[in-house]
Amino acid sequence: MPERSESADVRGGKRRRGVWGWIAISLLLAVIALAVIAEVMMHRAAPILKGRVIETLSARFKSKVELDEFHVSALKGLEVSGDGLRIYPPDDVVAAGATQPLISLRHFWFHAEMKGLFVKPMHVGSVHVEGMEISILPREMRAQGVKQERRAGKMLIDVDEIVFDDSRLVLETAKPNKDPKVFDMSRIVMRNVGPDDPWKYDATLVNAIPKGDIHAVGTFGPWQNEAPGESTVTGHYTFDHADLNTIKGIGGMLASVGDFTGLLDRIVVDGTTDTPDFSIDTANQPMPLHTRFHAIVDGTSGDTYLQPVDARLGGSSFTCSGAVVNVKGQGHFIDLDVNVPNGQIQDFLKLAVKTRPVVMTARLAMKTKLHIRPGPERVVKRIGLKGGFTMQQIHFTNPDVQDKVDMLSLRAQGDPKEAKKGAPDVRSKMVGQFVMEKERMSFSRLDYTMPGASVGLTGVYSLNGEQFEFAGKVRTEAKVSQMVASRWKSWMLKVVDPFFAKNGAGAEIPVKISGTKSAPKFGLDLGRKDKK
Repeated sequence: MPERSESADVRGGKRRRGVWGWIAISLLLAVIALAVIAEVMMHRAAPILKGRVIETLSARFKSKVELDEFHVSALKGLEVSGDGLRIYPPDDVVAAGATQPLISLRHFWFHAEMKGLFVKPMHVGSVHVEGMEISILPREMRAQGVKQERRAGKMLIDVDEIVFDDSRLVLETAKPNKDPKVFDMSRIVMRNVGPDDPWKYDATLVNAIPKGDIHAVGTFGPWQNEAPGESTVTGHYTFDHADLNTIKGIGGMLASVGDFTGLLDRIVVDGTTDTPDFSIDTANQPMPLHTRFHAIVDGTSGDTYLQPVDARLGGSSFTCSGAVVNVKGQGHFIDLDVNVPNGQIQDFLKLAVKTRPVVMTARLAMKTKLHIRPGPERVVKRIGLKGGFTMQQIHFTNPDVQDKVDMLSLRAQGDPKEAKKGAPDVRSKMVGQFVMEKERMSFSRLDYTMPGASVGLTGVYSLNGEQFEFAGKVRTEAKVSQMVASRWKSWMLKVVDPFFAKNGAGAEIPVKISGTKSAPKFGLDLGRKDKK
C-alpha cells in the first residue's frame, strides 16, 4: 500500500506542474495578445487622436488647421504630444491675402484616459502649450474678405484647462508707419475653456522697460472667429518692483495696480502708480511720485492714449494727457500736454537741478508740451519742453541773491537809504515762455516783477548749472537820480534822468545776468545797442 500511495503522489505532482505550465503559457499568450492589441491600438489611436485635435480646432475657429508632428504613448494612459500646430484665419480673410497663421504653437502635450478613445467628446484635464503666438490681423484686412461658410465640424475634445508658457500676442496694423503692438507673456493658465463662455485666466506678462513682471487675472472671450480683435478681455493687474533704472537717465522702483477692459483692438486701462524714490540723473535727488491714470491701448495703431494722468510730485499736483506714439522702426515717442495749476517750483527744481539748496521757492502755474523721442541716450537728452509759466511769491534761497532783489526793489521805489543788506524780503513774480532741449532752457520771454520795478529778459541756462546768461531791461518807478542815497550824487544824476526815462517809466536800464544759478552776477549792459 505505501508503494502505490507514493506513485499516486508523483502522478499528482506531474499533473499540477502541467496545469501551472498551461497557466503560464496562457498568461504569456495573453500578454503577447495584449501587447499586439496595444500596438494595434496605438497605431490606430494616433491618427484617431490627431484627427480629433484637428477637427476640434477647425470647428472652434472655423478655419484650416495644420499639424507637423503628432505622437501618442500608452505608458500611463494616453500621453499625446505635437509640434508645429498652425491655425489659420477664416477662409474669407485668407482669400483676402492673409498668409500667416492666426495662431501657431511650437509644442503641446496632454494626458487622457484610455477610455477616451471610445467616448465623444474625449475629456482632457490639462493641455500644456509652449511657444504660442497669436497674430491679430488689422480690421481693414478682415473687412476685405468675402464671407465664406466652412463646413461645420464637431468639438471632439473637451478641455478643462490650458497652460501656456513663452507666448506672444501680436496686434498687427495696416498703417505703414506703425510697428505691431506686441505683448510677451511668460505664463498663462486658462480655465473653463468652453466654446461659448469667457475663459478665466491667470497670466504673467513680461515688461521689458521698465523691467518687471505684470501679474493679471480676469476673463477672455468668447473668441470671435470672424473678428478676433473684437474678442473681449477684462482683468485686474499688479506690477511690483519695476526697476526704472532700466530706462537710462531715470531711477526708482515703481509699483502699479489697476483694472482693464475692452476688446483686443482697444483696451481701456485705469490704474495707479507709486514711485517713492523717483529721480532724474541730472540731480539724483529722489522724489515721491504718485499717479492715477486712464489710458486706451489702440491695437489698430499700437498707440497708447493717456486721458488723463493725475500726478503728484512731492507737494505739487499736475495733470498730463496725450499719447505714446508708435513709429515704425524707431520705437515710441511720448507726446503730452502737462498742466500744473498750483504747484511748487522747488519740487521740480529738486528733481531736475543739482544745485543745493534749490535756487528759489515759489508757487508755480505752468502749461507745457512734453516730447520724449526714443533712443539709447539718457532721458534728459531726449526730452523736450515748450510752454509758459507763472511763478508767484518768489523767494531766493541764497541770502545774497535775495538781498540784491530786496535792495533793487527799494531803490526802484525811490527809497535808496533803506537799500542795504538785511532789508525786509520782498515777494516777486515771474512770467515766462520757454523751450527746453538738449539740457538747455531758452527763454524768449522772462518778465520779473517786484514792488517798484519790472525786469524783462531773454536768455538761456543749462540744467547742470554751468551756464546762466540773460540780457534785458529793468523798468523802475523812480528816476535814476532817485535811486542813490548820496544827495550830491543824486543831484549830479539828474542830468541823465531824461535819457533813461522812457515809455512811462522813471528809468529803463539795460542789464545783464551771468554766472551760475547758485551765484548769478548782476550788472549794467550800457554797451548793448537798442534796436529802436
